[in-house]
Amino acid sequence: MLLFKLKKSISILLAILTALPLILTPIQASAASDVTVNLSSEKQLIKGFGGINHPAWIGDLTSAQRDTAFGNGQNQLGFSILRVYIDENKNNWYKEVPTAKRAIELGAIVFASPWNPPSDMVETFNRNGDTAAKRLKYDKYAAYAQHLNDFVSYMKSNGVNLYAVSVQNEPDYAHDWTWWTPQEMLRFMKDYAGSITGAKVMAPESFSYLKEMSDPILNDPQALANMDILGAHTYGTQFNNFPYPLFKQKGAGKELWMSEVYYPNSNANSADNWPEALDVSYHIHHAMVEADFQAYVWWYIRRQYGPMKEDGTISKRGYNMAHFSKFVRPGFVRVDATKNPDTQTFVSAYKGNNKVVIVAINRGTSAVNQKFVLQNGNASTVSSWITDSTRNLAAGSSINVTGNSFTAQLPAQSVTTFTATLN
Repeated sequence: MLLFKLKKSISILLAILTALPLILTPIQASAASDVTVNLSSEKQLIKGFGGINHPAWIGDLTSAQRDTAFGNGQNQLGFSILRVYIDENKNNWYKEVPTAKRAIELGAIVFASPWNPPSDMVETFNRNGDTAAKRLKYDKYAAYAQHLNDFVSYMKSNGVNLYAVSVQNEPDYAHDWTWWTPQEMLRFMKDYAGSITGAKVMAPESFSYLKEMSDPILNDPQALANMDILGAHTYGTQFNNFPYPLFKQKGAGKELWMSEVYYPNSNANSADNWPEALDVSYHIHHAMVEADFQAYVWWYIRRQYGPMKEDGTISKRGYNMAHFSKFVRPGFVRVDATKNPDTQTFVSAYKGNNKVVIVAINRGTSAVNQKFVLQNGNASTVSSWITDSTRNLAAGSSINVTGNSFTAQLPAQSVTTFTATLN
């Protein structure tokens, strides 16, 4: 579709503009500074990593593919979040059940997003000359809240306890679905979202983390009380727009999720392109470190540009996600770490279950010898896993920790995950 291609082109262009300064930066062969991991300096609680299953549009995951996505063994992604589709037609809700049930059996949480209300709740209106634009009828807000409640109840009766339900997918990029203005979203969140029970309420899922969609909710005490999760998509969102000061100011007790993206593009059969696939872990790094997101959710789990290819095998993009999803488990906490010790090196760190996890990305074309220093905690040995042009989450050599520090080589154009049990 033309609009989908336009959205994709905007995303690609902004991704190129974001990366351009790094491309033009001289590459160094050794780290400019040590990475200090302060295990006592806690940041956000991690809820997990995952993607959407959308059987209505591209068919369901097979039984084997469900296990590949949500299992955490060898050759599995370790996803811990599944997103599902709320069809406007209740007769199609059964399609979401099988994969959701298996994901929960494997320890994942499930949330759901609608694209459209039922057709009898929708009207067309003139939006900037588009007379076929759709919106929720103003006298159907209560009925729509009940529609969302009905989906929660249906899934529960079929063995799926939803963690959260979203009010609307991309209300500000709704050329092919239902538009909401910021004030319409505010009205629903303030006056009707409180009637949604049985699952947390997510809003507003802006397509590009546009703060004008969520600022009104944060600034209204009643709307904020009815919102449990601020969900955002990051298509084309530049890294300098990842921080959200108003959420830090007003969002105490609320969760902050990145609930949909593909990055850096959705080009056909691009899932294994290297070093392009390294941009996935680079994007996750910024989502964790700059935006303080607690969840990172990809678009289609299985797609020729996704973490799982159409044949059910994990792609290079998927292995980049797995460097986080397999090791940074739900309930872990991000801790402070030197985030950019060298021009092309990016590091984040996490702790949980008496472990420390460090994810280090080297975007440069030369290997980097990087020193890591542990503060307020120590370990004896460190294990490592590496993905580069020829390896996929390959186990590296065990590394001894001496005097609270260790040094490791980060191969050129690679992502490495280090794990250690804390003493």
